[in-house]
Amino acid sequence: MSSVIIVPVALVLLIFVLSGFRIANQYERAVVLRLGRYHSTRGPGLYWLIPAIEQQRKVDMRTVTAAVEQQETITKDNVPIKVNAVVWYQIVDPRGATLEVRSIDNAVIQVALTTLRTGIGQHTLDDVLKEQEAVSMIMQEKIDKATETWGVKVERVEMKNVEIPESMQRAMAQEAEALREKRARLIKAQAEMEAAELLRRASEIIMQNPAGLELRRMQMITEVGAEQNTMTIIMMPSEFVEMARAIGKTGGDVTR
Repeated sequence: MSSVIIVPVALVLLIFVLSGFRIANQYERAVVLRLGRYHSTRGPGLYWLIPAIEQQRKVDMRTVTAAVEQQETITKDNVPIKVNAVVWYQIVDPRGATLEVRSIDNAVIQVALTTLRTGIGQHTLDDVLKEQEAVSMIMQEKIDKATETWGVKVERVEMKNVEIPESMQRAMAQEAEALREKRARLIKAQAEMEAAELLRRASEIIMQNPAGLELRRMQMITEVGAEQNTMTIIMMPSEFVEMARAIGKTGGDVTR
């Protein structure tokens, strides 16, 4: 009679014990509640719960990528823009993520939405367009501070797309064109200044030897004659004419 009772009891105990075993994956943690109160955090691997007394809620510890829907906001210099962003975050405290907030994913996204809207309003349009990394870092710090009590670590925030009004796009295009034209004129003026300086130096060298100026003139005439198959009339300086006459007379005297 006793064996008849022992076998069912042993079977019930075996089922009771086996029903309490749980397994958590490497990226999971189990928050254990005993009679409704927090007791411990289990996992990863095999662990045991007291059936009907302890309950668990598993938390995924992997990094989550959440898209923040497009928000329409106004920059510090009163320019209306539309911005959407991406947030990467990870649960580092399973207890806080389970007990301190009801839906951790929705809570993080809502914080990111409000931070994105208010954060953009503290920067000018130029900052948002040119210093996106710095603006993203500021928003990351704000979101991370707000979610710290929930056991969440915000790893990264990136602005995915920034839309500005068409009128502002045209104004920015005109500004960019004006800047390019200004840069081109400055470069041209700088080149002309350098060329003038080189010509000034060349003139100083030639003035030290006037004959060099005539040699340069003859060289230019030779280059023109080589390119154009035309007749070229050369106006010789009076000094050269007098020198030629003197040489001619000297030659005549020698022949006599």
